[in-house]
Amino acid sequence: MNTAYINLFLQLADNSLILAHRLSENCSKGPFLEEDLAITNVALDHIGLAENLLNHIANQHTPIQTGDDLAFKRKESDYRNCLLVEQPNIDFAHIIVRQFFIDAFNFYYYSALTRSKDQFLSDLSYKSIKEITYHLRRISEWMVRLGNGTEESKRRLGSAFENLWKFTPELFEITPTDEWAFQEGIAPNLKAVQSDWLEKIREILYMSNLKFPQNTKAIHGGKMGIHTEYLGYILCEMQYLTNKYPDAIW
Repeated sequence: MNTAYINLFLQLADNSLILAHRLSENCSKGPFLEEDLAITNVALDHIGLAENLLNHIANQHTPIQTGDDLAFKRKESDYRNCLLVEQPNIDFAHIIVRQFFIDAFNFYYYSALTRSKDQFLSDLSYKSIKEITYHLRRISEWMVRLGNGTEESKRRLGSAFENLWKFTPELFEITPTDEWAFQEGIAPNLKAVQSDWLEKIREILYMSNLKFPQNTKAIHGGKMGIHTEYLGYILCEMQYLTNKYPDAIW
């Protein structure tokens, strides 16, 4: 198993793993009970996706290493998630916009991944696409609801969109891993995914009565292991028990 293959799995797994942690931080803080349960369930879906990917890599890579080892015992620089998913839960609007960006990306990426030459990724994508489709539909409805709600909800949604937009180009940054995976027929062309993603973004923006962001700044580095300060705090919480009790069996 080569390094590019491992990094591809880590990019996908870490996006879901770190996003799930961010979403779980909002547990019991939702605007009403039904939404609180919905956010928690989305977090659980992402944990399940990350677990499948990490366990596969662990099983293929070495009989000693486990999926839990990959989740909780790596250094910060070994995580390959994009910077978007580690951004903090500033308010409900930021949670919704961050989720909209990643849900739209996941929908088009995993839809294309169902045609992967890698049997595991193809099967996993077929299995996951139903819940991924639900995620995008649900979060799109929230975008439209907040954008056409009160002046305050529209202002907060627009502010969150502007603040987080600079992290979205990294989703489509073609690293050596992405280029190798595309050439091998394992992963889709990120430029094609980006085209579909932008079309969905424009559609929901129009329905939400919001303007397309003017911010053209791009911040990246996560896919190469260079992260914002926020990931360090996340890992302190995630890895606390495994660092304190490294031999514990759950």
